[in-house]
Amino acid sequence: MRTAFKVITDGLRFPEGPIAMRDGSFLVVEIERGTLTRVQASGSKEVVAHLGGGPNGAAIGPDGHCYICNNGGFKWHEDENGLRPSGQPADYAGGRIERVNLKTGQVEVLYQHGPSGRLRGPNDIVFDGHGGFWFTDLGKTRERDLDRGSVYYAKCDGSSIEEAIFPMLFPNGCALSPDGTRLYVAETDAGRIWAFDLDGPGKVAKKPWPSPNGGQLLIGLPGFQRLDSMAVEAAGNVCVATIMEKAGITVVSPDGEVVQRVGMPDRATTNICFGGSDLRTAYITLSFSGRLVAVDWPRPGLDLHHMDAA
Repeated sequence: MRTAFKVITDGLRFPEGPIAMRDGSFLVVEIERGTLTRVQASGSKEVVAHLGGGPNGAAIGPDGHCYICNNGGFKWHEDENGLRPSGQPADYAGGRIERVNLKTGQVEVLYQHGPSGRLRGPNDIVFDGHGGFWFTDLGKTRERDLDRGSVYYAKCDGSSIEEAIFPMLFPNGCALSPDGTRLYVAETDAGRIWAFDLDGPGKVAKKPWPSPNGGQLLIGLPGFQRLDSMAVEAAGNVCVATIMEKAGITVVSPDGEVVQRVGMPDRATTNICFGGSDLRTAYITLSFSGRLVAVDWPRPGLDLHHMDAA
């Protein structure tokens, strides 16, 4: 069953990474356009920064700047079903982590390499309360082979990056529990959410074998349900964007039970964030159709770290 929603704006070129700002505006990345874009509540749009490549995920850091996961770019296909990536990367070399000054639009590359080599396809990002950030590297898919993905922890001054979790199969969305002691990571094609216990900033208390990556499987969704980005409710439920079958937002409890399904009319329902004075409005990107929409939410979302810095 599809849910009623309000369209904030349309005409976006594969939007993701929404951030509901304190002033009532929104930041989104437009992957195909290669921009960080500000959307006003009226629906008007302005480009904050031209990034190139494929800006994929975004988050506000403790310095008030916007940090971007840039996957390096895709080839694109557009038809009656909308705009979608073709599956092959435009930049086979890799991606990067960028920092954008929201006042000037200046772009700085923070990281292109990790301890194990070149970053392949950075995808999603979340800051913790210590000022560091977690991000997923989904990797690249080529004609006959693909990368195994990783999860990294890095400092926002560009001084330190560590590979914390490996291997994963297309790690995409990432989010922290309300108390900051658990990291959630979604694997896109497998339709799985993994939970990782944390033992300090950037430290994963890994589960032993047979866990393939040190995490605990929270849930695996059946059928052709692929998972994208996520946000967390104040009470701890994980809200994961679900694409293809049963497109929309799937709400999962910290115990791994499906609490709710919020249907959306776009098979590429890719991202969710919370905003409004009571954090009871969900803002969702419908990427094939290029829309940012608002949905009244039955429970308050979790307020993200450092939002007051911007």
